[in-house]
Amino acid sequence: MKRWWSMGVAAGLACAASGAWAQAPDASVDAAPPPGYDAALAEKLGADEYGMRSYVLVILKSSGTPVPEGGKRDAMFRGHFANMQRLAEAGTLVLAGPLDGVDGWRGLFVLAVDGIEAAKAAVATDPVIIEGEMVAEYHTYYGSAALMTVNELHGKLARKGI
Repeated sequence: MKRWWSMGVAAGLACAASGAWAQAPDASVDAAPPPGYDAALAEKLGADEYGMRSYVLVILKSSGTPVPEGGKRDAMFRGHFANMQRLAEAGTLVLAGPLDGVDGWRGLFVLAVDGIEAAKAAVATDPVIIEGEMVAEYHTYYGSAALMTVNELHGKLARKGI
């Protein structure tokens, strides 16, 4: 299924970019790369032949035991943001952000790690997990390798730090 899905994405992206229907992906797998293809960048970002790679998507949800307002809670969230910064600098945390809180969904991480066990180990270092403020739900995710550039680009866009 993964190959079928990624071929559909590749064909859809090619169609959208060119405004015309793309050739079936299997017919062009061995063809010359498209104009603008950067083999070195693809390798650096861990891209497969479709420009995609595997990640782990982590949904952070409210637990039944929130940390009460006050100094401990403030320190926990300072640690949460510092931990995200550390994971981003290590190349592990590719994307993170808050969610709207509906149904207890508080935030998400996209991690560039080798599987769910590695993701669990990375998330276990976060103070919101350690203190029981949030619980994590893990899913494998197959998406564009370009996500690996988000942290670098974000640094060029943000006028203020967290």
